Amino acid sequence: MDKILVLILLLSPFIGFLINLLMGKSIVGRSRTGVIATIAVVISFVISLMYFIRILSTEEPIRVDLFEWVALGEFTTNLSFTLDQLSLLWLLFVTGIGTLIHIYSIGYMKDDERIDRYFAYLNLFIFFMSVLVTGSNLLVMFIGWEGVGLCSYFLIGFWSQDHKNNDAAKKAFVSNRIGDLGFVIGISVLSYLFNTVDYETLKVAIATSSNPEIVSMLGLGTFALFIGATGKSAQIPLYTWLPDAMAGPTPVSALIHAATMVTAGVFMVIRLNFVFDMTPDVQMLIAIVGAVTALFAASVALIQTDIKKVLAYSTVSQLGFMFLAVGMGAYSIAAFHVITHAFFKACLFLGSGSVIHAMGGEQDMRRMGGLKTKMLVTYATFVAAAASIAGIPPLAGFLSKDEIMLTAFEHNKWLWGIAAIASLMTAFYIFRVLFLTFYKDFRGTEEQDHHLHESPKTMTIPLIVLAILSVIGGVIGIPGFSWLNHYLEPVLPGLAVAEEHSFGFQEYGVMLISILLAFAGLTIAYIKYVKKSAVPTEDKDISGFAKVLYNKYYVDEIYRKFITNPIYTLADIFNKYVEPTIKNIFKIGGGIVEVLSFPARKLQNGSLGFYLFFFVLGFSSLIIYLFLV
Repeated sequence: MDKILVLILLLSPFIGFLINLLMGKSIVGRSRTGVIATIAVVISFVISLMYFIRILSTEEPIRVDLFEWVALGEFTTNLSFTLDQLSLLWLLFVTGIGTLIHIYSIGYMKDDERIDRYFAYLNLFIFFMSVLVTGSNLLVMFIGWEGVGLCSYFLIGFWSQDHKNNDAAKKAFVSNRIGDLGFVIGISVLSYLFNTVDYETLKVAIATSSNPEIVSMLGLGTFALFIGATGKSAQIPLYTWLPDAMAGPTPVSALIHAATMVTAGVFMVIRLNFVFDMTPDVQMLIAIVGAVTALFAASVALIQTDIKKVLAYSTVSQLGFMFLAVGMGAYSIAAFHVITHAFFKACLFLGSGSVIHAMGGEQDMRRMGGLKTKMLVTYATFVAAAASIAGIPPLAGFLSKDEIMLTAFEHNKWLWGIAAIASLMTAFYIFRVLFLTFYKDFRGTEEQDHHLHESPKTMTIPLIVLAILSVIGGVIGIPGFSWLNHYLEPVLPGLAVAEEHSFGFQEYGVMLISILLAFAGLTIAYIKYVKKSAVPTEDKDISGFAKVLYNKYYVDEIYRKFITNPIYTLADIFNKYVEPTIKNIFKIGGGIVEVLSFPARKLQNGSLGFYLFFFVLGFSSLIIYLFLV
């Protein structure tokens, strides 16, 4: 029975993908494509919830082995899936928030000509993410890993009539391929060392291994795996694709940035916690990269004027906080922030989509303002999510981020300082978005003002649900009384309890600093954009360091000059000189063969008697050689 239910859980979105792809709106109808896609994800969510309730009481993971997939000497791997505490936790918010995004998309995409193709891709995305988190080994994870990369290419470039969207899709695809090379190398190292990539078998093999050479090579493996994680979860240096991922429809941005693809790297590190714990140097590198990424991306978000671009860099920054946590071994805390981030970031992106929908596609906050009276539901939900990500107590974002800050303070004061500055920036830039979008007077056109309206219920109901979760979702991980830590104890033995903080003067002091930073960011943004009614300057008037921030530290330009352009130049050299030379060499060889074959072609004259003569001659020669020589 478990095998059937697990297969339904996994295949339901895939079936929805096939129905919408093959039948489309012409058969099932425009209005039904979204309903079919949503039902497919709801089925997966319900089954995930059933197993979640079951595992709460039994604590026994459910494993489904389909068949032996790979058998190469001592190395064997099954196509198998595991539903344990970690995979079910991810499944719940992937399918749960995925359902809300599907419902939202019904209203947001209702006028799109390719709505059937859109929902097909959305379903396929959920399918591959489900495979990624439920796989029992790294090879099954790799199927989902590559699948979500493919779906991101489809969805980011969905509006392919705009060349910029195609470029963004290609950029995401190529950036992920670079990271994926590291992931493949990491898998190869683990399979070479232990002849397995199954999680449970790996855990036993590592625990019982005493060979020092294995430990040294394990560092190479975990470093390569981390490179893979930097690609999927957009960390320095492979983060540049994620801000451009906003080129797709806004619900796609919410799905990629909040619930699915970008959490894959964090999930992989948490799943392989027993491997990364063996390489503390790599863990420290992960923590440093996470902290630096959090600060770097937050600083870029300070000055952006595109509402979705601010949220995109916000995602990169928040992912940095998650990697800071896993780098310090605080795996359950990282999982906690993944969950709360899924709530408030999905709400923020869908809220921005509601604004863009009402503004007729406008994304520049300099053309907005005064929307709170005309879009009250969107405004209220955006406030809840903004307060949560800023770290206003006692909201969900405060609880999860504060746990990371406490852990960082205990492990490394320098990294805590970097994270604290990033937290201050987070509060400022998110309230900057709120005030520029919803407060003061409207700065758009008269036509936009005339058409301003609240979004339909298919869009506002998911916003309300996500806003509520952004407020109360932190109850699962209240510091000192964390249900989540104890829930994950079977998957992270000993780690969950170690992450419980004993609160004293120091801990309350760190918490107070975090709260003050959040309110400081809010206050600065309020004074500047509400009290002083400041509006960001036009692009041509931006100067100084603000211009550096606005242009994202010119990282894309640096990559283009020192990496992309040299590759293009090398390719051009090969195209102009090397390839023609090789072609000429082969042409010379072909010419020689043609000249030498001229006499031989006369033997093919079509005369049967002539052919028989040579047949008899050859047969006779063979007989003479065998019996007379």
